[in-house]
Amino acid sequence: MTATKDAFFKPAKMSAQDKASAIDHMARQIISKEAAQRVLKTERLRKLREAQEALAPAPAQPGPRGKAKRG
Repeated sequence: MTATKDAFFKPAKMSAQDKASAIDHMARQIISKEAAQRVLKTERLRKLREAQEALAPAPAQPGPRGKAKRG
């Protein structure tokens, strides 16, 4: 390996615009990943709820109410 300046010293600093762009890109990736996970979780929970509701007996329907007597 040849000894060069780049091997021993840090490369030049990133400009503020480049750094902001990189941070923005990473943040957008994280946000989109979390949104996709949230959608998957919602679908999974909806399927579980629907399966649970299908197994549970339907609640008893009350009969028709008669007229209230005024007194």
